[in-house]
Amino acid sequence: MIYLDYAANTPACEEVIQGFVECEHRFPMNPNSNNPLAKPAKDMLEDAKNRIARVLKIKPNEMIFTSSGTESNNLAIKGIAAEHGARKKHIITSFLEHSSTLGPIGELEKQGFEIDYVQLDPTGKIDFEHFQSLLREDTLLVALCEVDSEVGILQDIHMLSKYIKEHSDALVHIDGTQAVGKVPIHLEYVDSYTFSGHKIYGLNGIACLVLKESVIIEPLHHGGLSISPYRSGTPSLSLIDSLARALSLLETKREANYTYVESLRKELIDFFENYNQVRINSTQASIPFITNITLIDIKAEEMKNQLAEKGFFLSTKSACSSPYAPSRAVYALTKDKKGARSTLRISLSHLTTRDELDAFKEIFDKELRSFNHE
Repeated sequence: MIYLDYAANTPACEEVIQGFVECEHRFPMNPNSNNPLAKPAKDMLEDAKNRIARVLKIKPNEMIFTSSGTESNNLAIKGIAAEHGARKKHIITSFLEHSSTLGPIGELEKQGFEIDYVQLDPTGKIDFEHFQSLLREDTLLVALCEVDSEVGILQDIHMLSKYIKEHSDALVHIDGTQAVGKVPIHLEYVDSYTFSGHKIYGLNGIACLVLKESVIIEPLHHGGLSISPYRSGTPSLSLIDSLARALSLLETKREANYTYVESLRKELIDFFENYNQVRINSTQASIPFITNITLIDIKAEEMKNQLAEKGFFLSTKSACSSPYAPSRAVYALTKDKKGARSTLRISLSHLTTRDELDAFKEIFDKELRSFNHE
């Protein structure tokens, strides 16, 4: 099996798995319990929070642990709207966003919120002049992804959020799920920020919403304080520790990983440029971990299935996208609806070997030729 779908899910590294098992054995108690046995668990919890805080340069009390990036995005967006939406009902977002951002924003639109979608420049970056024209006195929230999950466009979140804070009192929510562990993270002007364990070689079922201490939101769940007043429930110490462990491990190798994957992506782009039936949708603004292509006059779903039969696994779109709709991100970039219906996403990792990439190129060439001879 050759796995090329790391943007959908990353395999948990062995150190994270072993740490989780050890934590489960050592700390069977609830860290929030008033039982004296809970103190070591509470200390472990505080240590995990401190480790995450050091990497992200935030305060240990500025994090809410959730079950997924989807829950984190919903909690931030709906929580901000419920707490502050009585006086402001304008939201700015983009068509590059994950469904877990556009979904809650769509629900808010039904409730009377006004939504503006900022335009993109030819590379997929936010069109800054258009963004400036959209920002208003009654803008409640700007919700954007740092790296989109389908084309891999990296936005200058630091610049955008700084501008927002200097020219308005709008809140800034950033989905960093595809950015953490890959690029440097700067949260100085960001109010809330999402990342998830299963994208950083950690475990499924644990994610984090960074929420600055100056921001108040309405909880989605009620019935207990837990770690945060904004998300009830017994904290899963082992999962939280696994998140801290995965984040810390990946951060130590982040720059080296980026350089290595960048070299792989260059080879992949050079390869795809040899084919008239392949259009490369990713741009110079895309991070090297995600390469998106359109297959011209070939159904990408069929190509994906053909590759899977040969043991090569990648995706057509984000795992959370509708299987029948065109790629929203590709359409936003290209305005080509037909091309946006036939995309392949190849997502690489520091675990991807050159032998794997060479094998993929060989089988892709063979399968493409077979489609042309049908």
